[in-house]
Amino acid sequence: MESGPSLDSVIAAVDGALRAVFAPAHASRAAPGSTASGERLTEADRRASAALMRVNHAGELAAQALYHGQALMARSAAMRDMLMAAARSESDHLAWCETRLTELGARPSLLNPLWYAGSFAIGAATALLGDRASLGFVAETERQVEGHLDEHLGRLPAGDQRSRAILETMRAEEIAHGAAAAAAGGSRLPAVMRALMRRTARVMTGTAYWI
Repeated sequence: MESGPSLDSVIAAVDGALRAVFAPAHASRAAPGSTASGERLTEADRRASAALMRVNHAGELAAQALYHGQALMARSAAMRDMLMAAARSESDHLAWCETRLTELGARPSLLNPLWYAGSFAIGAATALLGDRASLGFVAETERQVEGHLDEHLGRLPAGDQRSRAILETMRAEEIAHGAAAAAAGGSRLPAVMRALMRRTARVMTGTAYWI
């Protein structure tokens, strides 16, 4: 018989949320690229790169929230463990974006608590549809993130090789995560849900670019 999340799981979810939103992100791997002293960005290029990396930071925070929400409401321990492992893997991306924002003299989105809360709710609701739907949601999310990163790679200033190296590494790993979710049995989401995901992502990315 299926049961709801345990008290320990709820406490862990609250702790994970507080750490993701308010604590400095920590990476298990060094950020790709280098901050060579020869890198010189104009002020306009610095602002452009910072705005794009703020969007990516918000997106990685939302990814953490999606995985945490899905894990909380997952129907099996195996699925919960898989989702939390994915969240830990993605945490490097969050830390890399945060580090790059600091290097660019910029701040994260002021609306990060909102992005986290909304994404956590979406993840939890998706998990209630079952494991195959949950995996399908991961696969579709990563597919859309791939497209988003392709766009940002095209918009980055040519001189910002550090940000480019970070985004290229993230892109390769997001593709791998999506393929793993599909291979694990993720079902393709209905077209209306895929469209809703795209619209929701546009609201977040468009707002985080400025705020």
